[in-house]
Amino acid sequence: MLRKNVICLSGAIAFAMAAGAVSAGLTADQIARLGEDLTPLGAERSGNADGTIPAWEGGIKNAPAGFKSGQHHPDPFADDQILFTVDKSNMSQYTDKLTEGHKAMFSQYGDTFKMNVYPSRRSAAFPERIYAATRKVAATAQLSEGGNGVTGAVIGIPFPMPKNGLEVIWNHILRYRGESAKRMIGQAPVTRKGAYTMVMLEDQLYAPYSLPDATEDDLNNVIIMFKQRVMAPARLVGQILLVHETLNQAKQHRKAWVYNPGQRRVRRAPNVAFDNPGTASDGLRTSDQLDMYNGSPERYDWKLVGKKEIYVPYNAYRLHSDKLKYKDILRPLHLNPDNLRYELHRVWVVDATLKNGTRHIYKRRTFYFDEDSWQILAVDQYDNRDHLWRVSEGHVINYFDVPTLWTTLEVHYDLQSGRYLAFSLNNEEKFTYDFSAGLSAKDFSTGSLRRAGRR
Repeated sequence: MLRKNVICLSGAIAFAMAAGAVSAGLTADQIARLGEDLTPLGAERSGNADGTIPAWEGGIKNAPAGFKSGQHHPDPFADDQILFTVDKSNMSQYTDKLTEGHKAMFSQYGDTFKMNVYPSRRSAAFPERIYAATRKVAATAQLSEGGNGVTGAVIGIPFPMPKNGLEVIWNHILRYRGESAKRMIGQAPVTRKGAYTMVMLEDQLYAPYSLPDATEDDLNNVIIMFKQRVMAPARLVGQILLVHETLNQAKQHRKAWVYNPGQRRVRRAPNVAFDNPGTASDGLRTSDQLDMYNGSPERYDWKLVGKKEIYVPYNAYRLHSDKLKYKDILRPLHLNPDNLRYELHRVWVVDATLKNGTRHIYKRRTFYFDEDSWQILAVDQYDNRDHLWRVSEGHVINYFDVPTLWTTLEVHYDLQSGRYLAFSLNNEEKFTYDFSAGLSAKDFSTGSLRRAGRR
């Protein structure tokens, strides 16, 4: 059972707080640990006892000579060899280090699914100013009443030593992903037999929360702005979504608008949230599954289970490579496992259970958060019969031109239909995330949405 394998951290989890409680900031003694026995963002700096997880030594801080933002990132670990492969025949040897979702994948797709496990590389790194801001806001950050927002924080990770599940999910929502970026990506809703129609999307983002001179007052309650335009297929071309995500969701929910090319109108889109279908996802992803989880946490009770050592997707530079074609990645039932990389990492485990009186297609979700970055790496999603329904993976790399650790590909497997959705494919595109885009708030106004729709 999961509970038996939880690693307890002295001082990190004092007790499980009620979801509606307001948490207090860290003490000076606790903050002094950041950058010492803990990493600047709160992970354990040391490796594990048996040496299978190394110590964190700063991650990848610099891009190689000649690299420009937007290019496909070369693999700094290309010479690593597979340590071993987990498959249906030997999964019982590794069951304590597998998520319930991966166990289900082996059980259902055992003839073809496997996990190639590589040496663990703690590559996560972030700018020094993010570390400094984390030390600063750790003393002042609090959950707002009900836990549906954060106060006393800007720029940094608000809760580097989380005491409850709500603090962990807010760390993910507020983690650093650069200041602005754009990308052209593919989204493939794959049938059971492996067929798909590629949906091409142009994404842009701007993160007021992460700006060097950001203040809580100047945010006007907006932490990130996101714009997504459908470029293909022809029947969907021209649809544009604009979202302004808020810091205090209790004060104001996210603001969203859509441009409909048929009507040539911009309209408010309050349904772009929770379990409404994601853009052009063929019903294989909910709105709040983008970025592994986004939006208000209000519909769930968030229980911090603890820490665990798990095999997770990590350093997925091969999957990110422009040497691969989409046909090399997309296969029936699941991604081609020969192009995937799994490593043993410590993760925070959080169980989110639907509150009484609220609705969502997922009754329960188990999240696995990378301790080094607060990025969600895997999610198990259960239906209203308590059956495991969907399994999500976030295949991450260090975008060392920033630096930040973020997904290069999200995949959402539907175990009941045998279908899956692969989101943010970029292997055949000219550029991946371009963090030198130089976008500003004016690029994310409703006026910009109207202008984009007329082009």
